[in-house]
Amino acid sequence: MGMASFVDEEAIIRREFKTLVGYFRRLKKEFFSQADHFKEISMGMTSDYLIAIEEGSTMVRIGTAIFGARNYL
Repeated sequence: MGMASFVDEEAIIRREFKTLVGYFRRLKKEFFSQADHFKEISMGMTSDYLIAIEEGSTMVRIGTAIFGARNYL
């Protein structure tokens, strides 16, 4: 699970997701090229999941969109 910085600047978020995808592709190529199970890249949460999908995420976490904001005491 990769998460971008909690910022409002889309360029920063997008750059961080691009970096994570680069790491994923490198790992796949160098160590897991024959591993069919190494195919998912989980990036993005409710606030940035659309950018994550655009950048290559195959799995996102959108708990806040489903369950609402948490109340941390």
